[in-house]
Amino acid sequence: MRNSRSKSMSGMDRSNLPTKDAANEAGHPSEGHPPAGDPPYTRGIHTDMYRSKLWTMRQYAGFSSSRETNKRFRLLLDQGQTGLSVAFDLPTQLGLDSDHPRSLGEVGKVGVPVDTIDDMRMLFNSIDLSRVSTSMTINAPATAILAMYVAVGDEQGVSRDQLRGTVQNDILKEYIARGLYIYPPKQSMRLTTDLIDWCLENTPRWNTISISGYHMREAGCTAVEEVALTLSNALQYTRTAVDAGLKVDDFAPRMSFFFSSHNDIIEEVAKFRAARSLWYELMQAEFRPSNPRSSQLRFHTQTAGVTLTAQQPFNNAIRVAY
Repeated sequence: MRNSRSKSMSGMDRSNLPTKDAANEAGHPSEGHPPAGDPPYTRGIHTDMYRSKLWTMRQYAGFSSSRETNKRFRLLLDQGQTGLSVAFDLPTQLGLDSDHPRSLGEVGKVGVPVDTIDDMRMLFNSIDLSRVSTSMTINAPATAILAMYVAVGDEQGVSRDQLRGTVQNDILKEYIARGLYIYPPKQSMRLTTDLIDWCLENTPRWNTISISGYHMREAGCTAVEEVALTLSNALQYTRTAVDAGLKVDDFAPRMSFFFSSHNDIIEEVAKFRAARSLWYELMQAEFRPSNPRSSQLRFHTQTAGVTLTAQQPFNNAIRVAY
């Protein structure tokens, strides 16, 4: 019986490391992949990647109330965090007010409740939205949540073209893995595309969608399936936007991606590299964009929740450190 150590966490056989001949047969260039910053961006989309500039560091936060979450945000920023990542509670993610009967027992449990613009004002009280980028994990009600955020920025006197951040706005993975959808697929895709269109004209520095493989990996798929499902969804969003009259070079550079990061570091590195190459090849083959950024896969990653332990939480510090 083959030793389990010869398999990756996804169950892929790695008992025999690939040879140079095998790599050539698979289509890899014999001289190695191009350097970072060059197509197909296997080694990275930036020439120096993060050797000269740190990536944005966020801690996913949101609980209890907008007042309590605001205290947490300000503490994190004081401790050196360079961006904010908002976790919303289940009623908010389903477009329900906190006093709705279906919200009973769920308000403020897995994130912050945001029912009105007053909640959004309190959430970002004493936080200058011109100086921080904000990632919001919100999908079905993304248009309403973003509208509140922009309105708070307006009240602060922040120009809309200064607002930086991301809304997840990835409804397809809700049908696949999470189930937090409100409307049928066709109508949901219309909302997704309308948000992208609005942001192009009003908030040009905003990332209008974060196509997510993370949740599907958490639901049990393999690393290969995570990449396949994520890029398949991304292609559908791109096609829908183009069909709606948007130009690929206008919106594709603001598309972003979100992957899980498991404990098998070799498999995860291979996954990220493969995803970059595949996205470049898929975009070039179908849409032929003229802007290089349209084919660059920009992504962020979070430690896989399934790799962590509730029983011995200090172990998590070691598990996520590498």
